[in-house]
Amino acid sequence: MAGRYRMNTRRKLAIATWRASSDPNIYGKVTVNAERALEYLERLRRETGERVSITHLVGRAAALALAGMPTVNGRIAFGRYRPHDSVDVSFLVALDEGMDLGKAKIERADQKSVAEIARELRERAERLRSGNDAGFEKSKPLLRLLPTWLIRPVLWATGWLTGSLGVSVEALGLERYPFGACVVTSVGMFGLDEGYAPPTPFARVPLYVLVGAVHLCPAVAADGRIVAQHQVTVTATIDHRFFDGYQGGTLARIIRDVFADPAAFDSPARTSEPDHRPTSRAGLRGD
Repeated sequence: MAGRYRMNTRRKLAIATWRASSDPNIYGKVTVNAERALEYLERLRRETGERVSITHLVGRAAALALAGMPTVNGRIAFGRYRPHDSVDVSFLVALDEGMDLGKAKIERADQKSVAEIARELRERAERLRSGNDAGFEKSKPLLRLLPTWLIRPVLWATGWLTGSLGVSVEALGLERYPFGACVVTSVGMFGLDEGYAPPTPFARVPLYVLVGAVHLCPAVAADGRIVAQHQVTVTATIDHRFFDGYQGGTLARIIRDVFADPAAFDSPARTSEPDHRPTSRAGLRGD
């Protein structure tokens, strides 16, 4: 059995890029009441036919948070913070029954509704799983051919070109700013209550958001009664060069607000109040 094992692309990338962490990461989580969100998503499913989920709603909330924090929605290049022109959020897609991973970037996610995000993500996921995503298919042969010891410098170089400078390499299936400023993924679909994503160095993304499983939990109602309530935990791995406590608190507040009244935040024109306060660390450290 061992002799017939073929290392998949994701596992090869993980082995090749592993290193002791030197990134200034901080971690946080927020557990929210999911009752109104579940009701809203069920209504959207009936109205649109799309399989909208908690993950799509969290992605929308993250996009709104980035839209309201221009000092976060960007990248670091040549030791300086540089903002992105649009709010792009990537979702990770499980492939080959969980043996591999792909990503689907939703551009201008702050300007799209939850149903629109779900529809675009479904279409991108279908292309990935059927082998019809041109960029992903172009990138796989190179990764399969390169030895693991050579992948790390190659990925660092391509990540710097695409993620920091915004250069596309079409021949290799590499787009400019391939992950946007945020990566969203669900561990709840695997039955996990919560988890934290390790940063991916070549992605050059300041924010990773994980969505846990929805559970029925005891909670204290406004009148002091103990009631059964559906709750979900959302966790974040954050690059401290971009985020301080203020920005982290803003992200948590927007997630809470979106779950408290999803319909009020689902208009593409809806944005949060901008944060013009510079972070104390963005741009102070090099690439």
